[in-house]
Amino acid sequence: MSKLYPWAEAASAYQIDYQKEYDNGVRGVLFDVDNTLVRHGEPATKQAKELFEHLRSIGLKTCIISNNKEPRVSPFAKEVGSDYIYKAGKPSVRGYEDAMKRIHTTPDTTIFIGDQIFTDIYGANRAGIRTYLVQPIHPKEEIQIVLKRYIEHIVLFFYHRRNKR
Repeated sequence: MSKLYPWAEAASAYQIDYQKEYDNGVRGVLFDVDNTLVRHGEPATKQAKELFEHLRSIGLKTCIISNNKEPRVSPFAKEVGSDYIYKAGKPSVRGYEDAMKRIHTTPDTTIFIGDQIFTDIYGANRAGIRTYLVQPIHPKEEIQIVLKRYIEHIVLFFYHRRNKR
């Protein structure tokens, strides 16, 4: 069950201390898009563009890794100035490994930011990448994600109970 647990939690992808991560040896950041950086299906926002600009300014390389199709992922990645992997097949490790190859990082120098345990966190953990679980940006989600959220609450219950010890 520990492969389902995030390395850390954050209220938002916009509240992580990326400078501290860089100072600790991180050189690449992989992101999910929908409900991690923007609302589901939304184009890149000013906040997202500023985040990626900040990441570049401190020396971090980025790659968006999404299970969505290229027409969703490519325009977003272009707007924020990031590499991307579409149809990544998360939680398969292949997409994470392809992303790290693209930005020339390793699991030890990469972090992943996402909002879903069973795709984002589980896949990145299996690839050996440190993970941040962030709160979904917006509560409106597709029905299959809504159903997974109920099971995620159970996983997080045990995760939080373990971390209190």
